[in-house]
Amino acid sequence: MPHQSISPSPTGAKTPRFYGNVVVAAGFFIMVMMWGVFFTFGIFFKPMLADLGWTRAVTSGAFAVFWIIQGLLSIVVGIINDRLGPRLVITVCGLILGLGYILMSQTGTLWQLYLFYGVLIAAGMSGTFVPLVSTVARWFVKRRGVMTGIVVAGSAVGGLIAPPLANWLISIYDWRISYIILGSIALVVVVIAAQFLKRDPAQVGQMPYGASKEETGLKEDAKAFSLREAAYRGQFWLVFSMLSCLGFALFVILVHIAPHATDLGFSAVTAANILAAAGGGSVIGRLLLGGAADRIGNRRVFIISFILMAASLLWLMPATGTWALYLFAIIFGFATGGGIMSESPLVAELFGLGSHGLILGVTSFGFCIGAAAGPFLAGYIFDVTGSYNVAFLVGAVVSVVGLILSAVLKPTKTSQSM
Repeated sequence: MPHQSISPSPTGAKTPRFYGNVVVAAGFFIMVMMWGVFFTFGIFFKPMLADLGWTRAVTSGAFAVFWIIQGLLSIVVGIINDRLGPRLVITVCGLILGLGYILMSQTGTLWQLYLFYGVLIAAGMSGTFVPLVSTVARWFVKRRGVMTGIVVAGSAVGGLIAPPLANWLISIYDWRISYIILGSIALVVVVIAAQFLKRDPAQVGQMPYGASKEETGLKEDAKAFSLREAAYRGQFWLVFSMLSCLGFALFVILVHIAPHATDLGFSAVTAANILAAAGGGSVIGRLLLGGAADRIGNRRVFIISFILMAASLLWLMPATGTWALYLFAIIFGFATGGGIMSESPLVAELFGLGSHGLILGVTSFGFCIGAAAGPFLAGYIFDVTGSYNVAFLVGAVVSVVGLILSAVLKPTKTSQSM
């Protein structure tokens, strides 16, 4: 069956438009909404502390619980997505996510914070990254890196838009009403966009982009490791550990950079804009490094990302000026965006597509462990020392560990060059 395109055939008859582009567009908007609201946690951090009187470590603990629950549920979601597809998964998760944020407006005790944020919002967020990027991997053989980059760039675009929006809403209303507004918007947009998703090209009588012309796509499908088979490979645990390092360093910054900026004397608006600058850098990183990954391989993208992450975190420690913080945010965002973009294509290269959602869900649990540990440890370090500098140093060391792991990662016997 020839590959469908949007161009007329030689006889003049038009072939159906490739539906994979619709899947990418829908995935992009879902990422914008779900991750955009999620990235506002650092903006709500201080208003909640001021209102409820909790410590930074205790409040960050809800973020840690979130990542553990979200990581475990992502494995389940990966299994369901492999079997039933993303439309049902993301519709249900979008409803749960919106409800979780609306209930956050009623938070008054720690158990409510941990239930609403650590459990409900975690359950909603489990239906974003794994099902979307796994679905894109099924739709594209050629251009898989750049199309994955476009979808995951949605989360960075959300990170660029949502923090300033949340800060503006809080300044007009308060943090409780702001949660209701953001949660309601996310619920409606995600549920509508999810209806445009399809599990794979066979559902609409098409083939993956490039599959009829590229032997690599056939080899990846033939490879088709099960989770059990993949887990016996050293590459599986190297990827798991790499993602743990990425999650640790990334969420130390996403949770604590805004409080750090206000501790230095900057306004809440400036702090939100610095966080947004990291989102802008991440958009660029996901798009540029997504295109580069199709040429140089995803392992090399991880190497580049970890080098830049370590260097930028070391830069952040003595940085006190506005320009220095913005420069850090852009470089750090660029670096982490490249790593996030390369997760799904790297798993496809190493282990094929047969159980891609499940394998990605399990390896991404490594990311969740790091994302849970990083913010909690950073909050504890601040509570003890009154400064984030040691936390930033730890983040730089963890990034170097990720660099080493990326450098020693080798292809599986049947995989192509990474």
